[in-house]
Amino acid sequence: MTTHDRSISSGPARPYIDLFITMFFFASAFTSSKVVVEHMPHGVAAALRFGGGALVLLALTFLVRSAKPLTRGQIGRAAAAGFFGVFLYNVLFFWGISLAPAIDGSLIAPVLSPLMTLLILVLLKRETLTLPKFVGLGLGVLGASIFIANAPATASSTRLAGDVVFIAAAVCWSVYGIVAKRILADVETLPATAWATASGAALLVVWSIPSALHVDWSTIDATAWANVVFLAVGPTAIAYYFYSRGLRRVSPTVATVMMFSVPVMGSIFAYVFLAERIILLQGLAAVILITGAIVTVLATSRSPSPKATTPTRS
Repeated sequence: MTTHDRSISSGPARPYIDLFITMFFFASAFTSSKVVVEHMPHGVAAALRFGGGALVLLALTFLVRSAKPLTRGQIGRAAAAGFFGVFLYNVLFFWGISLAPAIDGSLIAPVLSPLMTLLILVLLKRETLTLPKFVGLGLGVLGASIFIANAPATASSTRLAGDVVFIAAAVCWSVYGIVAKRILADVETLPATAWATASGAALLVVWSIPSALHVDWSTIDATAWANVVFLAVGPTAIAYYFYSRGLRRVSPTVATVMMFSVPVMGSIFAYVFLAERIILLQGLAAVILITGAIVTVLATSRSPSPKATTPTRS
């Protein structure tokens, strides 16, 4: 870590504040994104969010001159992280949010990420599947299955498909966590976050061009544009920066546990702003899912792995 990063992250409470700010913005992104995708294709919404966020982060990078500019190799590694954590994750995130309620995404994606992380590490033989981890995974699968299978009868016909896409997004974020923790370990936070976001945003822009050509821009109202600006600045530029900064100062386990606040805040946002809700059985399923994730995280933190760096979500 650089002197600059140490100076801005001083104080024992600072990383927890950073991560709480991150989780607040991450939780708000589900509701805000739902508003945007009702006015434009999900690919265009993703490109606008991260294109705007990348511009903000790059501007800050040039304003706050780094004492040690990134090398070409470090920029390449940041771009690799951006491919998984910005491009692939958000292709799936915005696709899911266009198909299913925001409240589903706020429950499924954040909570499944640590479970998927463990499963990937076990498959890579970087973690051992102990009994507590197996129980945690089992509870997670059970909770997710009950939640998805019990969508209200009045729900959209695309809700099941959207929930499955959210599961794929959780897998993608888990891969990002595994990759990013390693390849960005010796890179200063702000430029690393800026280059990762910019590289992923560039791919999103290219991917969205066919859809953007068919958008009637005159029909997009001020509310949608306000949410685009909010998504670019809050859940993207601010949240990704504070997430990267906080993750340097706490263990991945702590960061993952803090991620469990996202479903709570996300559900509140979805209820207040979109009048979305879940039925009682889905609420029970969410409790089972979160319990499984907590068991998994605690079991992973107590059993050291010879090669492991345990990742966390976004």
